[in-house]
Amino acid sequence: MLNVQLGDMPDAVFNTAEYFKNAYLPEWIVKPLSVQMIRDVDRSEVVGPSLIQSPVLGPISPLQLSGGVKTLMLLDNDRSRVFNVSTCGDNCAKWILHIADSRARQKRRLLVNLRHLMDFGAGPFRIRVRDPEGKSLGIATNRVEFLLLAGDYL
Repeated sequence: MLNVQLGDMPDAVFNTAEYFKNAYLPEWIVKPLSVQMIRDVDRSEVVGPSLIQSPVLGPISPLQLSGGVKTLMLLDNDRSRVFNVSTCGDNCAKWILHIADSRARQKRRLLVNLRHLMDFGAGPFRIRVRDPEGKSLGIATNRVEFLLLAGDYL
């Protein structure tokens, strides 16, 4: 299950692009999940750990990937921090849920910070929604429930 803490969260990494630049490892880029996310979100193909072929930009480095893809790779690979996923577009929402489900199978939870109303789709899903202080507001299983729980805080 995905855990979402709403609003300002001082301990969360807000500038995920800068954090990624200083923290990512080349092997992250060629992981099967990363390859899928890069293909889906950025419409680009991974050639190797330091080269991605973009249909718009041509050959690019991992540092030129979108902020959304960088944040997704941080969620998947760096379990030491909470990341603000408002750097992601709605096209990343299914991947955030996927990473949370993968973590749940490993008996680990994924907590993210969110500062806007992200469209997680119609559902079904399971998202524990927390207020800015970390208090649980309940579990949303669809878009309407998520909007009702989160709407007052974003």
